[in-house]
Parts: sequence; structure tokens; C-alpha cells
Amino acid sequence: MSLGRRVRTKTDEEVEIIRLSSLLVGRTLAQVAARVKPGVTTLDLDAVAEEFIRDHGAEPGFKGYGGFPNSLCTSVNEAVVHGIPNDTPLQNGDIVSVDCGVLMNGFYGDSAYTFEVGEVAPEVRSLLDATKKCLDLAIEQAVVGKRIGDIGFACQQHAESLGYGVVRELVGHGLGRDLHEAPEVPNYGRRGNGPKLVDGMVLAIEPMINLGTREVGQAEDGWTIVTRDGAVSAHFEHDVVVRQGKADVLSSFKDIEEILKTK
Repeated sequence: MSLGRRVRTKTDEEVEIIRLSSLLVGRTLAQVAARVKPGVTTLDLDAVAEEFIRDHGAEPGFKGYGGFPNSLCTSVNEAVVHGIPNDTPLQNGDIVSVDCGVLMNGFYGDSAYTFEVGEVAPEVRSLLDATKKCLDLAIEQAVVGKRIGDIGFACQQHAESLGYGVVRELVGHGLGRDLHEAPEVPNYGRRGNGPKLVDGMVLAIEPMINLGTREVGQAEDGWTIVTRDGAVSAHFEHDVVVRQGKADVLSSFKDIEEILKTK
């Protein structure tokens, strides 16, 4: 998808509207977190999310976007992103990456979290921890004066130092009145390269990290992106606004992780 060349910085008022949308995504994902367990289907999770989003005065940001049929992208195990919810029950030991978007008051929020289903293997849990760390390190670079390549480098360096594959075909993006705006935000790159980050840029930063190699392909459904070697993949995403000294994270995992602690 071409994002165009023009980066639209946001006013403080627009940032606060995006924050509300982003926080609603986090609360929606918390509803999902409460229900993820063996035997549940991703269609069940999708129905819960859509009802919650609409009950809070927003619209599902993904449903109908480019023809996508559902409110959530639910990507299980070797599926990286863009998985279509289905009626296959989740199994103990699976992981499911849930990506959610909402449109509220004219602005989008977009966030993702990878959930463990029951008890997962230690190497899978380590991948999830590393992917979240990649997100944190990338966000640290989203400050005035840095460049897009600094974000990607931070993510890539951490993942590859642990032997993981960094997906290159899919990237983060700008966010605002459109779900995907300029600039693209790759999870790999060179320090000091790419567009300069300026105050008011809103970015969706979303590491997609594979337990195996970085190569991916597309499933027969025309949507789901899968690892070519069949290894599992993790995905975490936050919306942030570039600021001087420290990025302002607009989305939140707080409600999700409070629920996960009780399971």
C-alpha cells in the first residue's frame, strides 16, 4: 500500500483524540485477554471485540478495510499478521497475535498483543518477551531529531542478537484520520537513515518477530501472512507520538496485563 510522501503531524488536540481511540483498543484487547483459553475460537474473540467497540461508540477499524471481513486480525502460531478469525478451537500451547483497530471521532487507534493459550513452551515465551522488548527499545528511539532508521535498528539489533528473524515485508506506519499514513516504520534499518522524526508525528510501531528465519509468505486466503519455515511468530504494537526527549505512548497494555496476571 502506498502511503504517499506527506507526513501529517498532529495537533495536540488531535493527539488526544487518537489517544482515546488507542486506549479503547487496549480495553478491547483486555476483553479478549479475559477469554483466551484452550477451546475458544478466534471467531468468539472477534464477536466479543466487535460488540465492545460498538458499545463504546466506535467502529471496528479493520472490518471492511480493503475488504477484510472481521474486526480483529487473529494470527495463530506460524501466522504473523492478518489472520482471519475462524471456528477452529485454540489449543493448549498455541499463541495468538490479536491486532485490533478502532475508528472513533474521526481518528484511528491500532494496537496488537500476542497471547499465550494455556501453557506454552519456554522458547515461545522467550520469543514473546523479546518481541515486547523490541517494541520498548523501538519506542525509545521515537523522539525529535532521530530518524526512522533508528527505530528499526533498535528493534532489529535486539531480535537478531537473540537469533530471531525480523519480518521485513510488513512494517509499522503513521496513524491518524487514515489507518495507514506516511511514514512507513520498518522493524529493521540503519541508524541515522530515513525520514527525520519531528514533534507531533503519530506512529504505530509494531515489531513482528519470528522464532525461526525472517522469510514469510501469504496463505491461500489472500490475507494471512505466515512464516515460510512454520516457526511461530510474535507481534506487539503501540501507538506513539514523537516528542522531545521521550515518546508519548498513546495506547496501553495495562488493562490487558492486569487480566493476564489473574489467569
